[in-house]
Amino acid sequence: MTSMADAPTGKVTFVGAGPGAADLLTFRAARAIAEADVVIWAASLVQAEVLDHARADAEILDSAAMSLEDVVAVYERALAQGLKVARIHSGDPALWGGTQEQLDRCRALGIETEVVPGVSSFSAVAALAQRELTIPEVAQSVILTRLGGGKTPMPPGEEVREFARHGTTMAIFLSAARSGQLVRELLEGGYPTNTPVVIAYQATWPEELVARCTIETLEETVKEHKLWKHTLFLVGPALDAQGTRSHLYHPGHFHGYRKADPEARKALREARGRGGTP
Repeated sequence: MTSMADAPTGKVTFVGAGPGAADLLTFRAARAIAEADVVIWAASLVQAEVLDHARADAEILDSAAMSLEDVVAVYERALAQGLKVARIHSGDPALWGGTQEQLDRCRALGIETEVVPGVSSFSAVAALAQRELTIPEVAQSVILTRLGGGKTPMPPGEEVREFARHGTTMAIFLSAARSGQLVRELLEGGYPTNTPVVIAYQATWPEELVARCTIETLEETVKEHKLWKHTLFLVGPALDAQGTRSHLYHPGHFHGYRKADPEARKALREARGRGGTP
């Protein structure tokens, strides 16, 4: 007789596979895939090399042909048979991954879950462009959003034009198919036409494309390269800002591991009083 303690329980691990490149998986993500009896992955969004981590006898399923109900049926089987499932999502599961509805159903089933974070495409694009998105005195916030008007409506107040009023760095997903609308909303929000933009298609994939332009030339750049999906936009003055300096590594800044140079400390205070950076 099998006791409740010995009964199969199973586990579903939601794995952030990053923007595409297999070598941007975390060690934890690779381990979850290697331990899985069943691997569900999005073949169109994740490079096939991530499956190199899977066991030879693992069951591999492409989520492109599966509905939510199909996926949940796999989780039900995992619960009944004590299987480990690795559900691979592109980027980070916390962003536009459809993970919450799956987590909710897993909790209703009573199956154990884990979420493994992944490198988001906005981080990957910033790395490809070799730009920091938060520059002292220029931008200290990053807004992650998408253009309204698609399959999923935007809640009130979350339109691109509303976020653009902040004038800081924006990472705009899922919007290449309506580049004209994107330009209009960015300008309506107050960005100047010469605001720098980085456009990235299939970031970290072999066919990746990274283009630099401005809001004024954004639409024509998108159309020139025939971009309509798998494209991300970084927008904001931080993308070409020069001549600023972080206070963290200034000799006048002190913390628990470093003493400040007295003269540099004085200069730093004076600069702050003037509203500038030495």
